[in-house]
Amino acid sequence: MPSSKLLSVTRTAFRPTVLASLLALSLGLMSTGPARADEVSEVQAILAAGKAAEGLKKVDQLLAAKPEDPRLRLQRGIALSLLNRNAEAIGVFQKLIETHPELPGPYNNLAVLYGNQGEYEKARQALELAIRTNPAYATAFQNLGDVYARLAGQAYKKALALDKNDGVLPLKLAVVQNIFESSVDPRKAPKPGTLPAATPAPAPASTPVPTPAAAPSPAPAAKPAPAPAPAVATPTPAPAVVAPAPAPAAKPAPAPAAKPEPSKAENSAAADRQAVENAMLGWAKAWSSRDMNGYYAAYAPDFKGKSPSRKAWEQERRDRITSKKSIKVTLSDIKVKVSGDKATVSLRQDYNSDALSVKSSKSFTLNRGRNGRWQISDETNR
Repeated sequence: MPSSKLLSVTRTAFRPTVLASLLALSLGLMSTGPARADEVSEVQAILAAGKAAEGLKKVDQLLAAKPEDPRLRLQRGIALSLLNRNAEAIGVFQKLIETHPELPGPYNNLAVLYGNQGEYEKARQALELAIRTNPAYATAFQNLGDVYARLAGQAYKKALALDKNDGVLPLKLAVVQNIFESSVDPRKAPKPGTLPAATPAPAPASTPVPTPAAAPSPAPAAKPAPAPAPAVATPTPAPAVVAPAPAPAAKPAPAPAAKPEPSKAENSAAADRQAVENAMLGWAKAWSSRDMNGYYAAYAPDFKGKSPSRKAWEQERRDRITSKKSIKVTLSDIKVKVSGDKATVSLRQDYNSDALSVKSSKSFTLNRGRNGRWQISDETNR
């Protein structure tokens, strides 16, 4: 998993990965040399592997030589939060803000801890400071939106306690709660008046229908002479209206007749796109179930990621995946483009394990093999 994405504290009522703290902030801080970057990356890798205690020990060793290094101090705060030592983590982020007020990451991390303690007002203030420091900080904006939703929920509950006769408040409260819970949006509940309102419309048109009992009466049909009278005699207009109906009904017929030419190509393209999407869903399923054979099979035989060899890549992935007690990978917003035997895919990936929760945007390239199977040949984080 990309170490530069966001880590979430999921022990509270917040949705997983909604309020997220930075697992790495190498882009948010000024780089001071490759050696330091290597040290920070090493700590990040340890934390990403779910070894928070080992990561804390490592970062403390590094801080002994560089006690003022902001990136190492940031990693220490993250390690403490992973170990549920939230008070210490808050202290680390607060001191980091005091010495480096220009950095947005510590504000966001502080907001995460405040939010997970239910201190939403403090979280809001910290996130607004993060955004003021970096107006392009998308994660802080996302977290701020969730904090506002929590504050709205508190306000609606208080209003409901003060005025239980307000019928609108329960609906508003349910809508806010649905942001964090997978339940039916009450705003989409069926309105009983809607369907009946639609059914009466045909009723007038069907008023002549009772008279079809008189339909067998060909005699009225044979009375074309009293043309004015048929307006009063309901049986006669009914057949008259039915007669022209076939003519318009014949017009839609050419439409399906015109579809065969493009439909063949469209069906083929749609089948390819569906096959690619199924390949990605199968990859996520194998990852979630820690089925290493299925996971490896989702990649092209020559895929090796950033490892020196395929064997090294497989071993690295096996160590990472099988070390987790549980993994759940959910894909959404899947967009597929197919050109011949090559396909590109963009999607949102929601990764949750016993040690880490991350949401990220990813891009994939897939190739169709000789057996017709689509396999991943390249993947990148966006």
